[in-house]
Amino acid sequence: MDTGLLVVVVITALAFDFTNGFHDTGNAMATSIATGALRPRTAVALSGVLNLVGAFLSLSVAATIATGIVDQDVVTLPVVFAGLVGGIVWNLLTWYLGIPSSSSHALIGGLVGSVIAAAGMSGVEWDGLLSKVIVPALFAPVIAGLVASLGTWLVYRLTRDVPEGNRTRDFRWGQIGSASLVSLAHGTNDAQKTMGIILLALVAGGELDKGASVPIWVVFACGLAIALGTYLGGWRVIRTLGKGLVDIEPPQGMAAETSSAAVILLSSHFGYPLSTTHVASGSILGSGVGRGDQVRWKVAGRLVSAWVVTLPAAALVGGLAFALLHWIGGGLGEGVVLALLVVAAAGFWWAARKAPVGHHNVNDDWEPAESPATVVRAV
Repeated sequence: MDTGLLVVVVITALAFDFTNGFHDTGNAMATSIATGALRPRTAVALSGVLNLVGAFLSLSVAATIATGIVDQDVVTLPVVFAGLVGGIVWNLLTWYLGIPSSSSHALIGGLVGSVIAAAGMSGVEWDGLLSKVIVPALFAPVIAGLVASLGTWLVYRLTRDVPEGNRTRDFRWGQIGSASLVSLAHGTNDAQKTMGIILLALVAGGELDKGASVPIWVVFACGLAIALGTYLGGWRVIRTLGKGLVDIEPPQGMAAETSSAAVILLSSHFGYPLSTTHVASGSILGSGVGRGDQVRWKVAGRLVSAWVVTLPAAALVGGLAFALLHWIGGGLGEGVVLALLVVAAAGFWWAARKAPVGHHNVNDDWEPAESPATVVRAV
């Protein structure tokens, strides 16, 4: 067993979990920040703590990632490492562009691509990929959007005689509870995906037998990594979700968050590695439709385009990473791929500093007439 590579794979997996945290903070907190229900720093701190708690509540999704997507017999440590590289690179690219794409699909896509490069198409369990990843990805945002649309319409209907000031204040308090529930649900789903990847690595490295459960140290490490990433706040993505799709009021925010939490918790119960980003975005769009808002469909269209290409794009990067590992061979190949990953991460970080988005400007007005180039700079 290559202990050094196993350590690198585990650290890389936790690095992915960290990017998952700051990439997906907006799923829970974007609407609460946009409506002023929570201060930006308070929101990401609360979300981080609840993501950590949620990581301990269920392991069904971790089992799906470890056993239901790819054939464990073809999974090796280089395969897992290359898959993680694919997921991280796509997460960083979409974070830089301010696009709330799916971290879940980035991770699964990267793993699928590296498996195909290593063992061919037979290494992927296509039935599991279709039934547990692709089909839920198609239906989840639609269901969440319909629930949020109906909930928003009912909220405004039932409170039409309540003075606007009272309604705004009361629903801001309600948003704190609903946003907290989304963060908790996010921990039960997204943190487990990295647990499943580490479990795959431990099995491939001979540390655990097939069918073993996730060790408690893996649960804690993944929960902590996603919590720390969440606390940093993916401000660029938060801005897109909170300001770019619709102009959200507190009743809408509460309806969107409640519908997101319900769909995510249900998927976690059944072990579906659902994209919380798809659910949250669908809920926000649904809340805009339910209120009769002017939805910015061009922004929504860019989101959907990113969703469509996430799996194949991450798979391509994962496949190329494995091909490079295999071509160079040995520890040198692993070192080269790791160095390229670090350089890519540093490049995205440096580029983002040119037009920083943080807690100080995340709620600035969105300009719907912006050109695509300006939008990229703004988010």
